[in-house]
Amino acid sequence: MKKLIGLGLTYAIVQILIMTNAITGYLQATLVTICINIILAVSLNLITGFTGQFSLGHAGFMSIGAYVCALITMRVPTVYGFILGVLLGALAAALVGCLVGLPTLRLRGDYLAIATLGMSEIIRIIFLNMEITNGAAGLNGIPQFVNWTWLFTFTVGTVLVISNFIKSAHGRACISIREDEIAAEAMGINTIKYKVVSFTIGAFCAGIAGALYASYFYFLKPDLFGFLKSVDVLVIVVLGGLGSISGSILAAILLALISSYLQSFPEIRMILYSLTLIAIMIFRPQGLMGSKEISLSVFSKWASGLKSKRGRV
Repeated sequence: MKKLIGLGLTYAIVQILIMTNAITGYLQATLVTICINIILAVSLNLITGFTGQFSLGHAGFMSIGAYVCALITMRVPTVYGFILGVLLGALAAALVGCLVGLPTLRLRGDYLAIATLGMSEIIRIIFLNMEITNGAAGLNGIPQFVNWTWLFTFTVGTVLVISNFIKSAHGRACISIREDEIAAEAMGINTIKYKVVSFTIGAFCAGIAGALYASYFYFLKPDLFGFLKSVDVLVIVVLGGLGSISGSILAAILLALISSYLQSFPEIRMILYSLTLIAIMIFRPQGLMGSKEISLSVFSKWASGLKSKRGRV
C-alpha cells in the first residue's frame, strides 16, 4: 500500500509540474531519457547482473522496438496504433532475442559478449539497407504519443515485472546460474532454458524502451543504436551495481543529471563525464548499491531512529 501511495504521489507531482510549465521542454526530454535508460538498464541487469551473461546487444533489441513502433504509428497515427506499435515492437525484439539466444547463450564470458555485439551490428546493418526504414537517412516525422502518463506506466511496469520475476523460483534459478553454472546444472536446473528466458525478457523490455524513444523524439536512424549505445547502458548497470535494480535506477538518474549539468561545458563535457565515471568506480568499484536494494523499510527505520533521538533529547 505504501508503495502505491508513493508511486501515485510521484506521478501526480511530476504531472502538476509539467502542466504548470515548471518542467520545461528540455527537462521533459531529460526525464524521458532517464525513464528510457531505467528500462534499458533494469532489463540488461536481469541478463548481466542476475543471470551473469555478458551481453553487448541491447542496442539491437532497442532498435527493433523503435523501428517497428515507428513504422506502425506512421501508418496508423492514433493512440491505438501507438499501443499496437509498442506491443509488436517489444514482441519482435523478444522473438529475435529468443532466436539469437538459443545458439549464442551456450557461450560464456567474452565469447558471448562478442556474439551479442555481432548480432547487434547485424540488426543495425539490416536497418541501414532496408528500403522501408529509409536506410541511412532514417525515419522522420514519427507521430509523438509519449507523454508522462505513458512513460510512467511503462517504466514502473517494467521495473515491477522484472523485480517480481527475480523474486520468483525462475529468478532464483537465474541467480544460481550466475553464482555457479556447473553447480546449478548438477542440481537439475536447465541453464540454457533460463538463460534464454532472461534474454527474451530483457529483449522485450529493450523493445519497449525503443518504442518509447521513437514515439517521443520522432526521428530514427540506424547510427543511434550502435555499439556505443550498448556500452552506455552497460555503464549504467555496472555503475549502479550488478544485481541491484535500485542501483540501475539511481545510476540512470545520476548519469542523466551529470550529463545535463555538463551541457554548460561543451568543449570539455565528455572529458569531465569520463573523469566522473572513473572517480566513482575508483572509490566505489562495486557500484553505487552493490547487490543491495532500497526498500521502504530503510526510510521507516531512519524515521524511527530520528524519533528515538528526539525522545532522548
